Amino acid sequence: MVTYKPVAIVTGASHPNDIGAAICRKLASQGVDIFFTYFKADAHWKEQFVNELESMGVRCRGKEIDLSKPDAAKEVMVDAIDTLDIPTILINNAAHTINSDFMDLDVKTLDAHYAVNVRTTCLLSVEFARTLQTHGLKWGRIISLTSGQDIGPMPGNLAYVASKGALSAFTVSLSAELAPLGITVNAVNPGPTDSTWMTDEIRNHLLPKFLMGRIGTPEDCARMIGFLASEEAEWITGQVIHSEGGFLRG
Repeated sequence: MVTYKPVAIVTGASHPNDIGAAICRKLASQGVDIFFTYFKADAHWKEQFVNELESMGVRCRGKEIDLSKPDAAKEVMVDAIDTLDIPTILINNAAHTINSDFMDLDVKTLDAHYAVNVRTTCLLSVEFARTLQTHGLKWGRIISLTSGQDIGPMPGNLAYVASKGALSAFTVSLSAELAPLGITVNAVNPGPTDSTWMTDEIRNHLLPKFLMGRIGTPEDCARMIGFLASEEAEWITGQVIHSEGGFLRG
């Protein structure tokens, strides 16, 4: 049970309409202090978003960082602790994605996806868990964003699905190691989400595939994350949750 004001690290909150920003808002509405990372955002993004979240009554800090750097995970943890407190919630939302099919998949593309989607995400997760163990904290949440590669093909995204598939496997095994420490580890596949990448053409193509009658929004994903990060989700761990609004693949 949390006996003090929780702190969350949320990676990849770089735009007001992206999933990372929606997750930050949801957690802030639950009284969670926020440390977010961003990359290649608009000039005044950090200040504007910090002010927005602090107006909700929580503390907030932001850090611009290239998560492909080998030491990025340790840097994020150190800064979160120094500027706020020991985080007990980690949301691995940041991702690198470039379309790649069998004709253009190469070493550079694979390595770029691995660096952010696998290496830094895995290292940040274990740095987070080690920190909680060192300080004797017996409560924590690790939630990673994955994709639908486990339930259907995603042609044209080979490097991305390979990296996200690795993250799904990592989630299940890490959950077994951290369960005795009171840390739950889960992943969420939000399905196609209308954040910052959809064009009208893409929306029109995808809409008939959603049985709920609309395309997924960042807030849909954020609600799931908010639940998994809460006390109520203490019995859920080692799960890859497909929260896609009845999206029909194929």
